[in-house]
Amino acid sequence: MTILILAEHDSQQLKPGVTNAVAAAQKIGGEIHLLVAGNGCSGAASAAAQVAGVTKVLVVDAAHYAGGAPENLAPLMVGLASHYSHVLASASAYGKNVMPRVAALLDVAQISEIISVESPDTFVRPIYAGNAFATVQSTDAIKVITVRATGFDAVAATGGSAAIENIAAGVDTEQSKVLRQELSKSDRPELVAAKRIVSGGRGMGDGDKYRQLLEPLADKLGAALGASRAAVDAGFVPNDYQVGQTGKIVAPELYIAVGISGAIQHLAGMKDSKVIVAINKDPEAPIFQVADYGLVGDLFTLVPQLTAAI
Repeated sequence: MTILILAEHDSQQLKPGVTNAVAAAQKIGGEIHLLVAGNGCSGAASAAAQVAGVTKVLVVDAAHYAGGAPENLAPLMVGLASHYSHVLASASAYGKNVMPRVAALLDVAQISEIISVESPDTFVRPIYAGNAFATVQSTDAIKVITVRATGFDAVAATGGSAAIENIAAGVDTEQSKVLRQELSKSDRPELVAAKRIVSGGRGMGDGDKYRQLLEPLADKLGAALGASRAAVDAGFVPNDYQVGQTGKIVAPELYIAVGISGAIQHLAGMKDSKVIVAINKDPEAPIFQVADYGLVGDLFTLVPQLTAAI
């Protein structure tokens, strides 16, 4: 068996989730190839070649792959797929945008967000917002899979020595074009890769209070900032802060939930965290059912006290 993994990158470095997808591929077994498609992506290709367990890096460098438009990436992957038994990507927004198109063009069923590999054709994935798990067996000749990063420990990003092979670019479909990207810049760790996360919910009241209370705590912990969907919908923070079923799936060593009730939508995104601390004035809030430690009280009093004590 040979496995192809679509590598998400920023042209210079690989994005979090790629090394987790490689770990999943190792569980399946076989030779592992990474596909790096972009424009001016030699840096990302070099980083991909160093990932432990990868035997070959396929590089496609062309202007119409800049920005990762799925209308061009999907046909490219379909053209390569006949040489592979499995085609994988991380279940990030990038992977979720491309892989269903690949599955549709190949006329196979996609297996989404796997968290375990039982055998080369059998996988476990969460359903009902993580409240149940389905064991799925595929008889498709080519298995198209997205990998939930929190389900697999990442392989080492260095130490590998894969061969780099440049391959021909596909035709520009001209169906879409990336005109501009506005990327938020922060000195904090990236949310999906952070070891510690401080999240705020609707109970924060407004965006100013969110920043006044949670930023000092996150600074002391060296933590990323997150939020519930309710806080994002209320405009407290940008939507790239959202943790949950329709946001980002995280599993840090420490997750502090402040003013978050614990709706199923949010729990689906963070309940695999190693240690969960909940701060809420409602002792019956669902968040306490998954929390390892709970503080019942006024967050506007407890959070400054916690910050001062660290």
